[in-house]
Amino acid sequence: MEKLDRLQELLKSYGKVAVAYSGGVDSSFLLKVALDTLGKENVMGITILSSVTPREELAETEKFLNSMDMNHIFIKKDVFEIPGFKENPMDRCYICKHKIFEEILERAKEKGISVVLDGTNADDEGDYRPGLKALQELQVLSPLKLSGFTKNEIRAASKELKLHTWDKPSLACLASRVPYYEEITEEKLQMVDQAEAFLRNLGFMQLRVRCHGKLARIELLPEDVKRVFLEDLNKPINVKLKEIGFQYVSMDLIGYRTGSLNEVLVK
Repeated sequence: MEKLDRLQELLKSYGKVAVAYSGGVDSSFLLKVALDTLGKENVMGITILSSVTPREELAETEKFLNSMDMNHIFIKKDVFEIPGFKENPMDRCYICKHKIFEEILERAKEKGISVVLDGTNADDEGDYRPGLKALQELQVLSPLKLSGFTKNEIRAASKELKLHTWDKPSLACLASRVPYYEEITEEKLQMVDQAEAFLRNLGFMQLRVRCHGKLARIELLPEDVKRVFLEDLNKPINVKLKEIGFQYVSMDLIGYRTGSLNEVLVK
């Protein structure tokens, strides 16, 4: 409750806010608390629509919005128009996030809102996340991080608020599935999105399908790796992912972890 009180005090100090809303656990919690604290007239949700957003994330966004009485707008963005995005350098996230939040800030300003919030939490500083630099440069505020909320705490608080997103798996930007310096294409993003949706339909919730050219590297939780072979799911998974466009399908021996493509970076 202490962290929730701190979050509410921060929100009150901002006055009128726009929340960058992705449909995920963090931004759903932030948006709900902002609405409860500041009221509908002082909160606007802004969602970016682009090819790096998993289809299921968009479905969650629409589900959440339908359950809320609030002001919200969608912004369509072609990320391939952002210089340097498709080349996929190590700072791709910075390049992309900077451009996207410039548009969010501009749209918020048109609505008379000067404060933009995002759902970064206290755990997000533990990995290589160049996008955080873009938020700092643009003065986008992260009240969940400032109030000390970790991911697990956000899930617990979301459950208390009866948000259906409380146990939702982390999906993340689809571009994060392509290794640095390997060109990002619309085809690769669609292949990853379809492959991950198929695996979730089989009951695997927390996962990643990393796209190494025409090779798919599947990351599942350790207990789910066992299930693949115990239930003979390896064959239908192989067939489906090849139908989607992959030539080879592999299983990562370590399993699911966030930012696995960052493991090649020199520390």
